Amino acid sequence: MKNLAKKVQRFLVSEDGPTAVEYAVMLALIVIVCLTAIRSIGTNASTTFNNVATQLGS
Repeated sequence: MKNLAKKVQRFLVSEDGPTAVEYAVMLALIVIVCLTAIRSIGTNASTTFNNVATQLGS
């Protein structure tokens, strides 16, 4: 029983779990920012190409 208590205490003190969670949250935020930026750039590029196509057609 004493051995089990020591293992539980060691598990609770360990910082490996929270560190992995922090990295996962950071990665998720980076992915969201990248997807938002790519979508914004794509929308702006599409608008620009449509404006150029309209002006060339006139």
